[in-house]
Amino acid sequence: MTSQFTLRAMSTLAPEIQPLDALATFCKAAGEPLRLSILRVLSNNSFGVLELAHIFSTSQSGISHHLKVLTQAGLVTARREGNAIFYRRSLTHESEPHLLNTLLLSLDAQPIEPSNLQRINEIHLERAATSAAFFQRIGHEFTQNQELIASLTQYLDGLLNLLDSLQFSSESQVIEIGPGDGSFLPALSQRFAQVVAVDNSPHMLQQARERCHALAINNVSLIQADALTTELPATDCMILNMVLHHLAAPAAAIQQLAQAIKPGGSLIISELCQHDQVWAHQTCGDLWLGFAQDELARWATLAGLTSRDSIYLGLKNGFQIQLRHFVKPDHEAITLIQESK
Repeated sequence: MTSQFTLRAMSTLAPEIQPLDALATFCKAAGEPLRLSILRVLSNNSFGVLELAHIFSTSQSGISHHLKVLTQAGLVTARREGNAIFYRRSLTHESEPHLLNTLLLSLDAQPIEPSNLQRINEIHLERAATSAAFFQRIGHEFTQNQELIASLTQYLDGLLNLLDSLQFSSESQVIEIGPGDGSFLPALSQRFAQVVAVDNSPHMLQQARERCHALAINNVSLIQADALTTELPATDCMILNMVLHHLAAPAAAIQQLAQAIKPGGSLIISELCQHDQVWAHQTCGDLWLGFAQDELARWATLAGLTSRDSIYLGLKNGFQIQLRHFVKPDHEAITLIQESK
């Protein structure tokens, strides 16, 4: 069977290539153990050439060669993040040929080598340390700098309308990851019985604490911790408000945080769409320049969540915000409904 996925990728490189040549390119790319290992590692992560060279303890030139082969086969895509280029596995769909999907499913069923996994964790820790150092250094200016990209007021109505449409009960709990200066906490405190805000920056938490104190808000618990290494309480709703682009491994973060969401509960993400305004790295400490819509949907699916409503808001300064709603299926409730019928 000829791979349409490969043909799509190859058509822009060499339109004259015949189907058998494209199939041979795909088979060649998939026929080398290290390239398969690279595809496995990139299934839920993005890495640069130097990072991949570190993970696999090989030369930069060797990794570059393998990435070139994988890119030509349409299995890997490159994306510039400021001065660096990151590679990730290309998004696929159910309509892709059986050969391709079988390969990727088989790869994802394989565990990552422990030594490679350790080096991946080292890279994630280094990224997280870079982000933490930024907030430690410039936390007092962060809100002002963030408004250069998008202030909460620019998308607050859309976010609240989405939240209100879900009609949480009066006893529901919400967890906000990375509340920053606490701008969104007053609105959450009015809609949930209990609000838990988790942030690893003591400076930002202090600002949030002062805001809650000034407004006499007494149903908000502020916790200084790394949300990805701390056991979180089960919650009805998890909110990531403009925080995903600060996380070292956003896909892994979604997978980890989804575990704390109760069956039938919701994950709400407000996030920048993919953009190319590099200054956001330096000014706002962004590790990632937004995300493609399909990326978030794929990561949520891998975390066992189902996509629901999506709202996209264009801003005057060239950025676009996506408001996304994902649900954790309540399989027990679904079974009861089916049995009642």
